[in-house]
Amino acid sequence: MKAIISDVHGNFEALTAVLEDIESRGVEEIICVGDIVGYGPNPQECLNAARSFKLSILGNHEEAVMFRAGVRDFRVRAEMAIEWTKKQLLGNGAAQNSLKFLHSLQESYEDGDVLYVHGSPRQPLRDYVYPKDVKDQAKIREIFSKVTKYCFCGHTHLPGVFRDDGTFVHPEDLPMGVYLTGSERVMVNVGSVGQPRDGDRRSCYVTFDGDAVVFRRVEYDIDQTVKKIYAAKDLDRSLGDRLRAGK
Repeated sequence: MKAIISDVHGNFEALTAVLEDIESRGVEEIICVGDIVGYGPNPQECLNAARSFKLSILGNHEEAVMFRAGVRDFRVRAEMAIEWTKKQLLGNGAAQNSLKFLHSLQESYEDGDVLYVHGSPRQPLRDYVYPKDVKDQAKIREIFSKVTKYCFCGHTHLPGVFRDDGTFVHPEDLPMGVYLTGSERVMVNVGSVGQPRDGDRRSCYVTFDGDAVVFRRVEYDIDQTVKKIYAAKDLDRSLGDRLRAGK
């Protein structure tokens, strides 16, 4: 069984809680589909933890840390957070290891009939695919033309299952959060560990055993993370406020 996580965003309290939950379930492999860093106060600690994962995919925030051009689509507070993150990663003795790890990340990875990306199969780094996009049939067709059977992604921080028939299934509509896979092709957004945006402030990730995708929510010490954000003068306080709101 695999655990697939995304969008940790430097939130070490959330990542620690999720990893403890994963360990309790006897998971064999952990895969992260991008954005280990950005927004949150502990980028180095989160990168250190990610080195033990089976696989990590490049996210747009990792790209922005490595290449200035990567911030071109960022809002002001996100760009400020990236500049702060660079200082944390590059201003200490672990800089060389951090850069080596970041440069090792792939934009996508295919394992048999399973594809892992951050955004979507058609634009692995930056393509936002929202639940409302099922109304855009051309977009959905283009995405699924690149999916063999399963695709796992993140980026929007909104968990759920896109199906090749042009429908979307919300986790809250699934019995016990379990989606049984069948003959259809699916793209699963695994949600966010470090900055959920679906109105539920608990961390979100999925487990996958080849027959079922299970959405899992985990409580963590939000107040501790918020205090750290508030204490960093170059991190906008709203980045902490949104954690409490789950938005």
